[in-house]
This record gives sequence, C-alpha cells and structure tokens, in this order.
Amino acid sequence: MAAKTVADQLVEFLTGLGVERIYGLVGDSLNPVSDSLRRQSAIEWVDVHNEEAAAFAAAAEARLTGKLAVCAGSCGPGNTHLIQGLYDANRSGSKVLAIASHIPSGQIGTSFFQETHPEALFAEASVYAELANSPRQAARILHIATQTAIARSGVGVLVLPGDIAAAPAVDAPALGAVSTTPPAHVPAPAAVADLAQRLNAAQKVTLFVGAGVAGAHGQVMALAEKLKAPVGHALGGKEWIQYDNPYEVGMSGLLGYGAAYDACHEADLLLLLGTDFPYDQFLPEKVQIVQVDRNGERLGRRAKLDQAVEGDVAATVEALLPLLAEKRDRSFLDKMLSEHCKKLEKVVDAYTKNVEKHTPIHPEYVASVLDQLADDDAIFTVDTGMCNVWAARYITPNGRRRIIGSWHHGTMANALPHAIGASCAYPDRQVISMSGDGGLAMLLGELLTVVEHQLNTKVIVFNNSTLGMVRLEMLVDAMPAWGTDRPATDYAAIAAAAGMPSVRITDPATLADQLREALAADGPRLIDIVTDPNALSIPPHITGAQLQGFAMAATRIVLDGGVGDMLKLARSNLRNIPR
Repeated sequence: MAAKTVADQLVEFLTGLGVERIYGLVGDSLNPVSDSLRRQSAIEWVDVHNEEAAAFAAAAEARLTGKLAVCAGSCGPGNTHLIQGLYDANRSGSKVLAIASHIPSGQIGTSFFQETHPEALFAEASVYAELANSPRQAARILHIATQTAIARSGVGVLVLPGDIAAAPAVDAPALGAVSTTPPAHVPAPAAVADLAQRLNAAQKVTLFVGAGVAGAHGQVMALAEKLKAPVGHALGGKEWIQYDNPYEVGMSGLLGYGAAYDACHEADLLLLLGTDFPYDQFLPEKVQIVQVDRNGERLGRRAKLDQAVEGDVAATVEALLPLLAEKRDRSFLDKMLSEHCKKLEKVVDAYTKNVEKHTPIHPEYVASVLDQLADDDAIFTVDTGMCNVWAARYITPNGRRRIIGSWHHGTMANALPHAIGASCAYPDRQVISMSGDGGLAMLLGELLTVVEHQLNTKVIVFNNSTLGMVRLEMLVDAMPAWGTDRPATDYAAIAAAAGMPSVRITDPATLADQLREALAADGPRLIDIVTDPNALSIPPHITGAQLQGFAMAATRIVLDGGVGDMLKLARSNLRNIPR
C-alpha cells in the first residue's frame, strides 16, 4: 500500500470537517491533490472552466450554508485566476479555504516557469496566506488557514508546492480539532447602558441595518416597536429585514428607493446595526450616530460616531431591550411610513404605463414577473450593474429566499459562478442567476460547467446590449455614453450550442408564460430576454449638479425604476397606522 501523502492528509482533514466538494481546475502542481481526490468518494471534485469561477462558487456555498467551502488552483495562472473570486469571498465574509498549489519548492525564487509569489499575491484577498515548506509545516499551515478562515469569516490560503503535496505525510498533531461555531459577541454592560440612555433621550430614532442583522429579525422588530423607529436598510440587509416588517422605509444608497434617506437625515439619533455601508455621502453629518457591529474594525470608518458598540446585533439588542422605556409618540415613524409610500407610488407611476406592450421589454417588468413566478425558497444570484437595481427593487424577501451578489467587491460576472456554488450546495432548490449580458459574456465558459454537472440552474439574461450601469455613470457626470454598447448577441443560441436548453424572449405579451415554463423545467435552462437599454435608474437622492449633467446627456430615459411588491407592503403598513 502506498504511503499517505500530504495531499491525502489534506483530503482526510477536510473530510473530517464535513467539506463535501472542492471547486477547481486540475493541472500541473495541483495534480497530487487531484489524484488524492480521485482515490476517495467523500469529497466531490467540481471542475469549472476558469479558476475565478471556482472561487466565486466556493464563496456562494459558504455564504449560503455558513460553513467552510473550498476551492483550488494550480501554480502561476491558476492562482492569478483565483484572485478575483477570492477578493469577493473575503470582502463578503465567506469562510473559504483556497488551496493554491505552487511550483517545486526547490525552484522558488529562481524565476522558474509560471512562478508567482502566492503568499504575497493573496495577502490583500485573505485573512491568512502562508507557504508550506515541508510536510510537517504543511499540516500546521492547513490547520491555521482553516481555523482562521472560519474564525474570521474570510479566506484562508494554503500555498502548497506540488512536491510537498506529493511527499509522504508525517504525524501531524497540529491537525487537531477546529472550532466551527463562533460564540455570541456580547458588548460590555456599560456600553449597553450608555446606548440605552441615548435611545431613551432621543425623540426620533431611525434604524439602518445591513447583513449583520442576519438571524436577528425578531430582535430588530422588537427594538423598532419599542422605539417607534423606521427601519431602513442597505442592500446587504434586504433579505434579512424587509419581510414582515411594519417599520420598513426602503433602502438608501446608489440603488436606493423610498424614504430611508429621509429617515436617516431627519432623525435625532441614527442607529447603524450590522452594516458596513460604504457610501458615506448618503449618511447624515448633523445627526447623532451610534454603530453596533460584531467586527470592531468596522466601527466609525464610514461616519463620525457618538458611540461605538462592538457586539453581535442579536445579543446587543437582547441586552438593550430591558433598559429601554417604550416610546408612545409615533409621529416620526408614521410620517416616514407615509413618505415612503408616496415615494414608491411616484416611481411606480413612472414605469407602469403600457409596460406590457413596450418593446424592447422593460427590465423592471421582467424582474417583477420573475419575482412573482420564482419559488418561495429560490436562491437568486445577481450580477453587478443594473441587475443589482432590479434585484434590489423587485425581488421580494420572505425569510426563505436568498439573494446574493458581489455587494462589496462589485465585480462583473459573479452571478453565474455564484449560481454554480448555490446549485451544488442546494441541488433541490431553484437557483436563479440574474445575469447581465456583459457579465455573462465575461465568464461565458461557465455555461459549460452548468451543462457538464447538469445543475438545476436557471440563467436569466437581461440582454440590453450595453453596459447599463457604466452608461448611467457617464450620463450622471454629463458625459455622452461611449464604449458601453455591445453587439446584439443571441445568448439562447450560444447556450443551445453548448447543450443547454434555452429560450429567447422578445415579446412582453408572452414573457410570463415563457418564463414560467422555463423556470418549471428540470435541470439547467438559459432564458435570454431582450430588454430596453434606456431603462436606467438613478438614486432617490442626488445632487443638483448630477441632475443637470443627467439632463444634459439624456434625451429619452426613465429616471426612476419601479419597486414591485414593495408598494403593497408600504400601503399595508400605512393602513395599519393607529388612527
């Protein structure tokens, strides 16, 4: 029997952690790991067509499951392909282990064929990246990289030369138990008492939340009720807080809608909960601001704070609630709910006229129909660009659906590889990739991955033959759109040639029926929908100079996108205001 190799030891360790699959592309220095995977059945090898997609897929699996996910790339170009997806994974807080194989250890530093320096390359895209220089050290680095990725919710990189991976393993006491369940992070009692005093003293409080409120929906609703506070959110917080929310006032930021911006600026105290919202131009400067976040390094880096509280949102709010005096005055909350409803009614009026007859099809209409037809527990992956707008304004959260995108890194082409990871992790759930034609074209080869593995992935292509978000940025800056248009492309035909059943939709009258049929089909489908390139959306609050620039550059444009079923929620909340 052949001796156990370092690669075998690695696979055995990951199996013990419950890792079910590794995404990657075989080759060269990675071959010892590939061969070890070939000789076992516990971990599936999911081969992709670009290592970038492997990293995105692992990131999606980690975000959706909350568990460690793994990707791998060979030396040189294999590693540099990984970098894009690992940046996204690390910035989104995904627990990912990247196995970055390397040139032979004796050749490092000699400008050998395909030599890079992965430990330096991945430094900014990870929470840990180190080179293994012996079998014994490889075991230690593997443990540390894994534990660090889990503990810090980021990317751990094991740089593994091929000859080390193929070498006989040694006893590895370093490969011991790994903590996979971080404890609740509770702030100091004095900090909670200080926050309670501030909230009790403020007359008008607004809550603005982000992805850090995951698992804390009930606590945030109880806090909003006690404070009679409107609740706005960043895009990352949408899926966790918007549903069953009688205090909802929409989203702020570049993709925003509704009264969230107003609620933040008209409050006496703005309480930021679990959000690293990057656009400080949308945050107030003359309002008392308190931030609560599990990650202390995020506190105060977006706005000047009056109090910084390090702690999990759920644990912090549970400690806070008994110290708060319930407010009786609902006037600020009711005003913001009313303002929110009026703003949504206005933008709906802007796009609904003859929408079912408009050709090319309004992308807003596509998104609203998709929202109605998708499963209650569907997983949506969303391309950066205008697809972000349509998902933000139309996909309705319900506590079971998931919506993920490249919210922090903002890279194109993320939706399809994210969908691959989602479909692998949840083969029985409907996974919908909301892809822009620009993003799809960038990693078009991953359609072959979907076909090869017969994933239950539905790829919706918003095909407007332009880079819509870039076009919008130019228009707002008074620049004529230049370099943004792309040749009209039949992606349905490309998918069919790749072996993926597909449909091309150009008539809004048939959209619902064709989309319903495609979503109901088993296995992969590509739905190529020709949409209007002039259907662009701008934020709910922009400067006068931006408006002037937009008016100078645009002659035929929709200034406000719609908001789908969110108007129903706003009207319902308004009806429920006590009279």
